[in-house]
Amino acid sequence: MAEEKNVKKDRGRWFREMRSELKKVVWPSADKVAKNTGTVILYSVIIGACIWIFDGVAALLIKTLLNVFGA
Repeated sequence: MAEEKNVKKDRGRWFREMRSELKKVVWPSADKVAKNTGTVILYSVIIGACIWIFDGVAALLIKTLLNVFGA
């Protein structure tokens, strides 16, 4: 029974501490979030395109090698 009270006290303390820490967080503005989101999307598209191009070139190279060596 005593352990159950300690667990409940620990949970309450944890939530109080978490709430206290969240009050210290400096949240970004909506403009900053939009700008960062746009940057992430742009770089994701660029990296995806690079991977797509590399994959196409590698596949073409492998097909060419297989045709040359008659496999």
